[in-house]
Formats: sequence, C-alpha cells, structure tokens
Amino acid sequence: MELTQVDYFIIIGYFVIALGVGLYFSRRAGKNLTEYFISGRSLPWWIAGTSMVATTFAADTPLAVSGLVAKFGLAGNWFWWAMALGGMITVFVYARLWRRAEVLTDVELVEIRYSGKPAAFLRGFRSLYIALLVNSIIIGWVTGAMLKVLKFTVFAGAPAGAGGYDWVIIVVMLAIVGLYSTLSGLWGVAITDFIQFTLAMIGCVILAFLAVSHVGGIEAMQAKVAANFGGGEQAFRYIPDFSAANPWMPLNIFFILLFVTWWATWYPGAEPGGGGYVVQRMASCKNEKHSLLATLWFQIAHYCIRPWPWLIVSFAALAMYPDLRSMEDPGVGFPKVISDVAPVGLRGLMLVTFFAAFMSTISTQMNWGASYLVSDFYKRFVKPEAGNRHLTWASRIASLFVLVIGGVIAWFMKGISVDQAWKLLAALGAGTGAVFMLRWFWWRINAWTEVTAMVASLFYFLVITNAGAVAGMNTVQMVAAAVIVGIGAWLISVLAKEETLRKPLVLLYSLLVLVFAGVAIWGKGFSSLAQEQVMAIVAGLTIFTWLLVTFVTRPEKMETLTGFYRKIRPGGPGWKCVAKEAPGVDTDKNLGLSILGAIFAAAIVYLVLPGVGCLILKRYMTGIYCLAGAAVCAVIVGIIMKRIGWKQMVR
Repeated sequence: MELTQVDYFIIIGYFVIALGVGLYFSRRAGKNLTEYFISGRSLPWWIAGTSMVATTFAADTPLAVSGLVAKFGLAGNWFWWAMALGGMITVFVYARLWRRAEVLTDVELVEIRYSGKPAAFLRGFRSLYIALLVNSIIIGWVTGAMLKVLKFTVFAGAPAGAGGYDWVIIVVMLAIVGLYSTLSGLWGVAITDFIQFTLAMIGCVILAFLAVSHVGGIEAMQAKVAANFGGGEQAFRYIPDFSAANPWMPLNIFFILLFVTWWATWYPGAEPGGGGYVVQRMASCKNEKHSLLATLWFQIAHYCIRPWPWLIVSFAALAMYPDLRSMEDPGVGFPKVISDVAPVGLRGLMLVTFFAAFMSTISTQMNWGASYLVSDFYKRFVKPEAGNRHLTWASRIASLFVLVIGGVIAWFMKGISVDQAWKLLAALGAGTGAVFMLRWFWWRINAWTEVTAMVASLFYFLVITNAGAVAGMNTVQMVAAAVIVGIGAWLISVLAKEETLRKPLVLLYSLLVLVFAGVAIWGKGFSSLAQEQVMAIVAGLTIFTWLLVTFVTRPEKMETLTGFYRKIRPGGPGWKCVAKEAPGVDTDKNLGLSILGAIFAAAIVYLVLPGVGCLILKRYMTGIYCLAGAAVCAVIVGIIMKRIGWKQMVR
C-alpha cells in the first residue's frame, strides 16, 4: 500500500499530538500515586467512560471481530456481546460499591474484604499474576494484531524481507507510548484515549463506507457473501440458524456464550462485578455519580456505537475474499480491506486509526499493570515506608518494565489469531467470575475462596486443554507424574503444620490430583472440544472446588467483616449475620430493582444492535421494531431509576 506525503503528514501529526499531551500532564502526574494512577480522583464521567471505551478498542478488536464473523457469522460476536448483561449489572449494582471502597486498584480490595496471611498472599500473588502474566498476554496479542495490520497494509506486496520493518514501526510506537504514559500517568492516558477513540471511530466509519462502495453496495455485498460460501446467508444472522444443514454456530456453543460467559469467567474490560482498568477509571472519577455515569457510557458506547463499522468491513471482506473462511486466521480480512479500498490520501488516516487504537490500549496496560506492581506489591511488601517522590519514580520504572515484558511476549504470540487469544484468556479465568460478584454480597466468601478459584481455574485449564497428552502418557511419564504428586503431598504435609493452612491445602490438592487422574484415564475426548466448551467445563470444576474449600475453611474474622460492611454498605440478604453485629448501617435498598434495571438496560443493547444493523442492511421494518423495543426498555429503565431514586443510586 503506497503512502503519499499527505499520509505521512497525518501520521506524524498524530504522534506529535499524542506526545504533546503526555508532556503537558507530566508535572501533575508526578505529585503522588493517586495522581499518577487515578488522576487525583477528579476525572469527569465523559473522559473516564471514553477512556474505558478506547482501551477496549485496540488494534486487535476489529481483527477479532472479523475473525468471528468469518467463522460463525454475525452471531459469533455473542462471545463478547453476552457480557453486556454483566456490564450493566456493574453499572447498576457494583459501580457505587467500588467508588465507596476508595481503592487505588481492584486488588487492594482484597485486604479490605479479607484479613491475615491468606489475604496478604492473595493480594501479592494476584498483583503479580495480572501485571506480569495476564497483562503481558494482552500486550502480546494487541502487538501481534498491529503487526498483521502493517503486514497487510504498509508492507502488502513489498519485496521479501521488507516486512522486517514492521517491528521497527512497532518499536517506534511503543517508545512514544512508553514516553507519554510514563511521564503523564493516568491523566495523559485518559486524555489521549479520548483523542485516539475519536480518530479511530472516524477512520472505521470512513472505511466501512468505502468497503461497501467497493463491493457494489449493501445488496451486492449480501449477495456476494451468500454466493461465496455454503449457507452464506447465515453470516447476517443475529441469532444463529440452528436449523441449517451446516450451522455456522452450533446450538451448544451459543448457549454457553449466552448463559455462562458473562458471569462465570474473568475477562479484562468485562470482569463480572467490575475489575481491572474499569475499576481504575471508576476510582478516578469525581464521585459516585460520575463513576456510575462513566460506566454506563462505557457500556453503551462499547456495545451500541462501536461495532457496526467493524461488522460492515467484516462482511465486505467475506464478499471480497472467497477463501477467507478457510484461512488459518480469517481476521486478516480487515487489514486486507484497508489495503485494497483505501484511496491515496486517506491511507494515512486509516493507519492512524489503528495506531490510535493500538496506543490507547498499550498506554492503559502499562499504567494499569504498573499500578499493581507498585501499589499492591512494591509498596505493600517491599518498601511500605516509601514517600511519594520515590513511589512516583518507581511507578514510571514499573510502567517501562511492563512494556518491555509485554513486547517480549508479543514476539512469541505473533502467530496466534486474535479471536483465539480472546477465548484463551476467557477460558483461563473460567469459574472465577462468580467469586468476584458474590464477595460483595455474601459474607461467607473468604480469602481461600479467591485463592482456590485462581489456582483451580489455571490448573483445570492447563490439564483439559492438554487432555490428549495427559491421557496418552507412557509408563515413564506416569511414573514421573506419580513422583511429582508425591513431592507435592510432602510439601503439603510440611506447610499444613500450620492449622489455618491444613484443610484448604489438603482439600485443594486432593481435588486437583483427582481431576488430573480422571483426565489421564478418561480424557481423550477432551482434546476435540471447542474453546467455549473447555471454558464451560473449567468453570464448572472451578466453582465446585472453591465452594467446597469455602465451606471447610473458617470465615473471615467478624471484625474484618463488620469493617467491610460499614464501609461498603452492601444490600441484600447475604450479610444478615454481620448486620446483627453492626447495627445502624444504612445499606443499599432496592437491590432487586437495581438488577431488574440492569436486565432492561442490557435489553436496550440487545435490541439496538440488531436494530441498527437491520437499518444498515435495508431490513427497515425489523430495524424499526427493534429500536422501538429498545425505546420501551429505556422508558422502563427510567421508571426503575426514578423508583429507586437517584440519591439512592449514588449515595
């Protein structure tokens, strides 16, 4: 794809603006950790909410959507659409709870909700787990997606070896992101996110118009997709066609996405009950009202405003490339469309679209990951007496460290398709989501519950995804496994001398060994499971495990529980025994109405999505019916919020 002087001017101008914003906010970010990581708790809702949206719009997102559409049709996007219900529950129920917690990171909540050595271990372990493992995986696949964009745009048709310059461009972008993110903290990240999201959306809308025009219009696009593939009309189905001779999406996969994903699995940006950088943005807001509005704006923009430009380009890719579904990574259809349809003069804007999306995510991952390393590990366990100046410099060093680790991981992940990486991470956290939702409303959840959920989900995921190898072990491998189990039992016997560790360690270890043995004996069938099925199995096993461990371990100390109850004021019946010890706490009322409001708010999303799509695809009556239904749901949400009372929602 040939670039002109105009394209280079647009690209360089964008980099200068991004760097300028970072330099402008550098002095303010250097005051203390609160300014550096949560903007001094002073962001307005529209900046905080847009920053959330920008972060979840990375270079990988359009490619992942394109891959899902190519494999499963429009309905493939239920993988992330299904999370809208959990997101709306976060808006109506959890946003105000997080703001009351007054935490710097979501991991900090651990030592407010739990106590003792298990809580301290959980906080330290989870901070390193997310900052160095999960965060690096995200940076890795986002960088890999950007490399694919460059390969099929800037270096499309280039001589052999020219593509080596793609890493030069990536390093330059990472250096610019690293500079302004390290200097400016969340202030610079949030403001540049706002600019980057605006540029990215403008670019995607223009690309969608160009792609449709290139294939001859909406009707021609639909006809070409239907002609290119067997059952190609399924590509445009919002609900999969299960009656088709060869359904693009099986019924069991759809049910798992719809009824399991949103509550069972932990996924960055769509954590059940809130978490990660969403909590960071909520904590950065002026007050509870701005926190709630920011989260609501994020959900609406994330699900209703962003997707259709990507989806239209994905449909155009199916129309333009008949071999797309048979490709190992069909997500590359999106950058191929850019290369083939973007005219000279607009190619720079198209690349800036992806540069902006890429950089907005990387900057957040740096700041978010560093917040865990500094606040939840370094300050908590290494240097608790450190002053603001020292911690600010530590934060900047940690930001660069997170970036370097992510860049290294990116090298190893460059061959993984984005939609596979999405599903891998969702399966990795399967079963933990329910804990993160219940810990606010059920007193019996303890630190061991969360430790168990994290360990069990990781272990079950690794065992089941490698079930074929486990079930096919030879004699030598079986003996080695038995030796490892024996060593593990010995370590448990040493650690279990402390009474508080005995029951949870012995029970958890026994369950893990039993599952491993079961897979070794009967697990050959697991090797053919889809990732969605793996996620459901891991979730079920994990939930069973952490429930069992919860009931055989002691509850948290009443002093800790009453402290949490007085500070957070959660409603519902799950704190009755604690309420007796803490009389006079004015808890949240109307929890049921809040959940009902979340359900109808999610219904707005699920009606606006097909409504807008039907209008674009010229199915006008269906689109009008869907939008009318969304309007009715919006009225109901308004009535519910009025019934609850705004002051009750945000007090």
